[in-house]
Parts: sequence; structure tokens; C-alpha cells
Amino acid sequence: MIRVIVISDEALVRSGLREILQGEPGMEVPVVCDGLGAVEAVERHRPDVVLLDLQLFAADGPDGPAVLKAIRSLDHPPAVATLTAGAERHQINAVLGAGAAAYLVKDITTAELVHAVCLLASGGFILSRTAAAVMYDDSPWTTPATPPAPAAPRAVRPVAPRLTGREQEVLALLAAGMSNMEISRMLMLSTNTVKDHVKASYAKLGVNNRVQAAVMASAAGLMAAVA
Repeated sequence: MIRVIVISDEALVRSGLREILQGEPGMEVPVVCDGLGAVEAVERHRPDVVLLDLQLFAADGPDGPAVLKAIRSLDHPPAVATLTAGAERHQINAVLGAGAAAYLVKDITTAELVHAVCLLASGGFILSRTAAAVMYDDSPWTTPATPPAPAAPRAVRPVAPRLTGREQEVLALLAAGMSNMEISRMLMLSTNTVKDHVKASYAKLGVNNRVQAAVMASAAGLMAAVA
């Protein structure tokens, strides 16, 4: 059973998300709360996933980033998915840097929300399509997911260096939360070979940790390969 807590200052958002998730087999939402009760609720109910509305607005309560930081500072913190109305590169980077495992824009579908919760509960990482498109704009990736159609046709500039097919497979599994050992078993490779692929991918993408690499994988549409 996947336990989810919904945190939002908007009663309609709380009740709507709870109704959606409670209707899914294998999921339960023991409590929904506002920003003021967020940390206490997480400590009491020990959820697997927290859906946090970044746009907390209560004058006497903490803002979304403050709640995220407080939750992530707990012992054995849950995976936190942030929900917001829009996607800007600096905000996405700040949220991921603070420890969020997902950046979800509120234009996602019910199916995408349920998929995101399941993925996070299993240790994965995800960006919604809108957020991935924002991160894609300047990302050094060669096989990006197709962003929303622009108002007028535009050329997609080629970006180098290229990742090999095997490097893409390894990166997709890494971004889904799998350890090097688990990846080696799934792909029937030695752990040293997996490490070599990870190291090569990091170098080609200009990143130095799993969160940054997962951003690239999500922007490139690789998360779907392991969903």
C-alpha cells in the first residue's frame, strides 16, 4: 500500500487529489493538510510520498520551499513531489536542489499523477512534460522528448556529444531510482561496466550527480522507457 499525504492551503486541491488517489487500488491518503500542519502530519503518518503544493499562501504559515526543506530534513524523509501552476528553470533547479523527487505542473492528467506517485514510491524521479520541456530548451542532450508544439516551426539545434544506446538505457534506469547493482542485474552487465556507463554519461552531459542526470533523462523522455 502506497501512503500519500497531500499538502495544500486550498481545500479544493486537497479534497480533489485525495479523491483521485483514494480511488486507486494500492493507494491510501491518511490525511490532507495545509502548510502549518505539514511536518507534523509527515512525522505522524510516515507516508511514502508527499504531494506538496508549492503555492502555499497562508499569511501565518510557511511557504512551499520552506515546507519542502523541513520535510527533507526529517529522519528517513518521504519522496516529495512538488505541484505548481507553472514551470520556470530557476524554480525547477531550486526545488530539485532542495531534495524534491518530482516537479509536477498542474496540467498533468489523472493517469500521469498516479504514475508519478507509483514511480516516486519505488524510488524514482520524474518531471511533468511541461517542466521537462522547460529543462530541455538548453539541455545538452541528443534525443530529447518532443516538447509541446511551438506556434511556428523552428529548427532543433543539434547538440553533442551523443550518448550511446546502452548509456541511455543505464541512465533511464538510474533516473528511475535503481542502484548500480540493480541496473547490472536488469541489463546483465557487471557493476563495473555499469559504473563506466554512468561515468561516461555524466561526462557527456556535463553533470555530476544522479539528480542532475535524472533531469536530463526526464527531459529526454527516457522515464517512459522504464515506466
